[in-house]
Amino acid sequence: MTKAKYQEIEEILCKQITDGGYQVGDLIPKEIELAAKYQVSRPTISHAVQDLVNQGYLERRKHVGTIVRQTKIAQEFTHVIQSYDREMKQKGLTAQTQVLYFKKVKPTEDVKQALKLKENDEVYKLTRLRSADGNLNVVVTTYLPVKHLANFEEIDFSIQSLYQELRKRNLPVVHVKRKLEVKAANEMTADLLDIKEQDPVFYFHTYGYTKNEVPIEYSIATYRGDENYFLIDLKK
Repeated sequence: MTKAKYQEIEEILCKQITDGGYQVGDLIPKEIELAAKYQVSRPTISHAVQDLVNQGYLERRKHVGTIVRQTKIAQEFTHVIQSYDREMKQKGLTAQTQVLYFKKVKPTEDVKQALKLKENDEVYKLTRLRSADGNLNVVVTTYLPVKHLANFEEIDFSIQSLYQELRKRNLPVVHVKRKLEVKAANEMTADLLDIKEQDPVFYFHTYGYTKNEVPIEYSIATYRGDENYFLIDLKK
């Protein structure tokens, strides 16, 4: 099937962005200039540009023009079980992690239920701020049952992978359940992720189970809405 003219222009512009011809933050030429350059109508250019805006490659700014924006990260953990570091590496990005909090605490009722804990059980509370290529991306708080993980507090999770450390202890996460909500960022989240209060964020609850369906992880992750989208791949 022959491609529409706007699709051809869209592919040309997209390739220039992905190949680095246009850098993040660059203004692309005005639509009238692009129409003259590619010898097509202005509505054709407008259609192509709008498609790239919808895909997250470009952003229209009032009184400024159309700029190249940081491409959103395709998060695929909705249908695979793997660490954040590994997923970022597969996308050619470098992950960075800052540990904000890591201590033994008494679990709340929600955490107790999620991990099926008894009255006097303790949990590790691990809060990490995670980036991709230096761009703040997600803040995640993870709860882990102390009874299964002696001396876990000695691990430096700014450089070590949680899932790898669980595997080392023969407690791999083999099954997860996730719940997604879209919320407005509160003041603390906005400050941590360098976004505006009330900006949309993806809010994930993850329930991780090791062998024999033993709960080993309960995490609450808040992803920037402007830097991420989530792929869901279903087969029948």
